[in-house]
This record gives sequence, structure tokens and C-alpha cells, in this order.
Amino acid sequence: MGALLLVLLLILLFGGAGFALHALWIVAVVLLVLWLLGFARSTESTRWYRW
Repeated sequence: MGALLLVLLLILLFGGAGFALHALWIVAVVLLVLWLLGFARSTESTRWYRW
């Protein structure tokens, strides 16, 4: 019984980690697109970021 619970816990952890990593990839791609749009449309005086 303990081994079954351990396996189920590991499945839940890996499933949750997979979903979190997928969501982080989506956020990273969205931020990259926004950064590229801001970089392509900006001049030195009209940047909306400061790095």
C-alpha cells in the first residue's frame, strides 16, 4: 500500500512539473515576442524598457 501511494505521489509530482514547465515556456515565448516588438519599434528616446 505504501509503495502504491509513493508511485501515485511521484506521478502527480511529475505531471504537475510538466504542466508548470509547459506554462513557463508559454510565458517565456510571450515575453520574448513582446521584447522583440518593443526592440523593433523603439528608438533611443521612446523605449518602454530600460536595459
